[in-house]
Amino acid sequence: MTDCAVVIQNLTKTFGKVRALDNLSLTFAKGKITGLIGADGAGKTTLLRLICGLLVPDSGQILTLGENPVTDKDMIISQIGYMPQKFGLYEDLSVIENLRLYADLKGVPYQFDRLLKFTDLAAFQNRLAGQLSGGMKQKLGLACALLGNPKLLILDEPSVGVDPISRQDLQQMVQSLIDEDTTVIWSTAYMDEAHRFHHTVVLDKGRLIYDGVPQDLAENTAAFENKIIDLMGGYQEHPSLIAEHYQAHLQDLPYTVEACHLVKRYGDFFAVKDNSFQIKKGEIFGLLGPNGAGKSTSFKMMCGLSRPTSGTAKIMGVDICQNPSKARAHLGYMAQKFSLYANMSVWQNLSFFAGVYGVHPRDREARLNEILQVFGLLDYRDAVADELPLGIKQRLSMAAALIHNPAVLFLDEPTSGVDVITRRDFWTHIRGLAKKGVTVLITTHFMDEAEFCDRISLFYKGETIALGTPQALKDKAESSSMEEAFIRLIKEREA
Repeated sequence: MTDCAVVIQNLTKTFGKVRALDNLSLTFAKGKITGLIGADGAGKTTLLRLICGLLVPDSGQILTLGENPVTDKDMIISQIGYMPQKFGLYEDLSVIENLRLYADLKGVPYQFDRLLKFTDLAAFQNRLAGQLSGGMKQKLGLACALLGNPKLLILDEPSVGVDPISRQDLQQMVQSLIDEDTTVIWSTAYMDEAHRFHHTVVLDKGRLIYDGVPQDLAENTAAFENKIIDLMGGYQEHPSLIAEHYQAHLQDLPYTVEACHLVKRYGDFFAVKDNSFQIKKGEIFGLLGPNGAGKSTSFKMMCGLSRPTSGTAKIMGVDICQNPSKARAHLGYMAQKFSLYANMSVWQNLSFFAGVYGVHPRDREARLNEILQVFGLLDYRDAVADELPLGIKQRLSMAAALIHNPAVLFLDEPTSGVDVITRRDFWTHIRGLAKKGVTVLITTHFMDEAEFCDRISLFYKGETIALGTPQALKDKAESSSMEEAFIRLIKEREA
């Protein structure tokens, strides 16, 4: 098949009892951008690694650029650009050192000017990769993958955790920097992103359930998302079991969460600049902004994980700086990055956090079994945390944050990278908890999720630049969608 960059026939790959890919047959056309979609554990990352030759199939055949990616890897490796799901660069090397290393590995010259210009990394060449914002890290990873003008570019969720402006930049970079005959396979959890690609492949439990043009499924993103959900078995709205079993001790206070003139300064740089807001009981308060705007820094100060340069925060009326232990007792915190113990099992992690959060030993086993059930983690009870699919890791993180039934819940990008069905499930629980009186402070890069918030604070360069309901922000930006409002308000501030 000369018009195909990748040909897959009857491909099967198993890991123990798990069949990641099940007799899969599929082709990827040359010169097209194909979006790869599927639930967590559908086999997307396994497929991409097999195409690159990083894994060996149990049975079946793969031809990548006309060659066997396992036995003939040396013939095609210089023609493949691969960006893994996790940040695959060296965090203790600078931007330019990472580019030079990858150029050496690919055997290509040090021609970085165009890539540095498109990524806006020219001014940060000497900054360590570990000190870059999430969006900048993704741009650097993409730049390394694009070295040598690859004929096959494989991107495993490159826009996870990236704000709408940076996501647009990533897509424009790919479209501007690849040749006309370059094939791109782009795994994604963003349905608006997938809807713009030339082609769509949907996997479910290792099997192909759709292979075609995205616009053939639906003309707009919202309808496309619903069609994808239908293909994956549909989603039935249901009451939140988590909310039903919630027994938080809720107090009647004017404000359950307060940020009081928070400032975080590193030398002359202000990560957060005089940030103040107040949140009521049962309110879902969204903190939105580009990567590097200071959202996570604000979270850490309000949780007592980072001391403010000045100002303070109050949780259930308790000053986090004066009495951090008492304030944190009311709080459940889910960090942006998976922050549980990777080498411990699901049960061990939950047991540990139950102890940390003060769940009484006599109640602990019953509480753990209950939360395993309501979060759908019973089948993963003894699984090692680091080996879980991303969506299951996120569920585990949220379960740990809720193990002690806190009155206040801080969620830092809880749905980043998870599939569309899991996202809907998360929001069923979040809205159910809010109806029970739990206060929720949440960050997200999914603009459709921002619509679920009661109020939003739009954050840019450490400052609040807009505050109000989702509709109020759209009205202010004269926009019909939250994504359009987000981009317009940020760009107006930059002007």
